[in-house]
Amino acid sequence: MTLRPILIHPDPRLKKHCDPVVTVDDDIRRLADDMLATMYDAPGVGLAAPQVGVLKRLFVMDCVKDKAAAPEPMVMLNPEVTWTSPETNVYEEGCLSIPDQYAEVTRPKEVRMRWLGLDGQIHEEQFDGLWATCAQHENDHLDGKLFIDYLGPLKRQMITRKMEKLKRERARAAKEQSIL
Repeated sequence: MTLRPILIHPDPRLKKHCDPVVTVDDDIRRLADDMLATMYDAPGVGLAAPQVGVLKRLFVMDCVKDKAAAPEPMVMLNPEVTWTSPETNVYEEGCLSIPDQYAEVTRPKEVRMRWLGLDGQIHEEQFDGLWATCAQHENDHLDGKLFIDYLGPLKRQMITRKMEKLKRERARAAKEQSIL
């Protein structure tokens, strides 16, 4: 497994609609393994392929936060929402592509998803709580939508400016490191 660099907003690849995964092959399995390793290392509870620069409809998630509990990694290829509850839930969301920025987002409280698994089979499951929020957040990434797109324009612009500054600071630090 290889840790992959996570794209930071703003990056045009984060706003693209992703292509379906056509074949479950070794390349897709390797990508899924790399994404899980990257997500756990970050640390995060979800990661979508466009966040590592791959414009495919694939995301990984594991919302088990209790360090004593066994992890429950999930890999979803070509996921689709088949049902959402009328009840909503407000959750403070963050994103590995928008580090250290959080905001409350309202989403359906429960969601049913259908996806292709790495085993080549179709799976369907209903999620609630953090799992539902995470599945919807990651699925949004596959359509080029970020959690900040649910915010008002001023808050969204403020966060975008912070991310632009972060990217400039990281580029400057990398340049200084290469000179040394």
